[in-house]
Amino acid sequence: MLELKKVSFCVPSADGGKHDIIDNISLTLDSGRFIVITGPNGGGKSTIAKLIMGIEKPTSGRIYLDGEDITDLPIEERAKRGIGYAFQQPPRFKGLTVRRLLSLAHGSELPEDECCAYLTNVGLCSADYLNREVDSSLSGGEVKRIEIATLMARKLRLAIYDEPEAGIDLWSFAMLIKSFRSISESRHESTIIISHQERIMQLADDILVLADGKIKEFGPKDDVFPKLLSQVTSNCNFRSNSKNGG
Repeated sequence: MLELKKVSFCVPSADGGKHDIIDNISLTLDSGRFIVITGPNGGGKSTIAKLIMGIEKPTSGRIYLDGEDITDLPIEERAKRGIGYAFQQPPRFKGLTVRRLLSLAHGSELPEDECCAYLTNVGLCSADYLNREVDSSLSGGEVKRIEIATLMARKLRLAIYDEPEAGIDLWSFAMLIKSFRSISESRHESTIIISHQERIMQLADDILVLADGKIKEFGPKDDVFPKLLSQVTSNCNFRSNSKNGG
């Protein structure tokens, strides 16, 4: 179980004051749940993920994983406790092959067939990628899919994916949906995905809507998702009427 208790994160503003990115959020995410975090750009979605991973530290408040206070733990200690994070723009590793990277993520040497399965799950042909280096010869979308495969290869308590669909073609996106559906159904780990994609939201157990650093909605998908669709429809109708002088 992941708990955030009165967590805030602020940065200095241009006028010498402060700007609240995350504003006094309290939240409990039960183990084994598939959570999608969505909301407008700049609402704090990526920041809350970075706070959980330890990339950023809260200005105030505490973060707990299964009852342990991890607020002050560095990234590597959180990783040892089973938290994994897939970045919007993954790093590259010259000299390190895809197969070796998957084995490092897993914690032991992975058989070739298992490496191939992880790559296939993210829409990559294993024959073309297994022995390639994770360097500048790969596109942004390719590197992102490889990073997602490394998270799938790890034994995680909590996996965090920050907009996994960004920079990925439609065919690979369909493969990712299939993989995330499998993760959702297996329930062996908690999963947080930051996304605007309707097809990803449809896989969720729960949806969290963040805006202006605050929780606007949080609950079961069947309760929250219809509200989101209604809001989108209302906004589209408003814009259409405005253009027509209504």
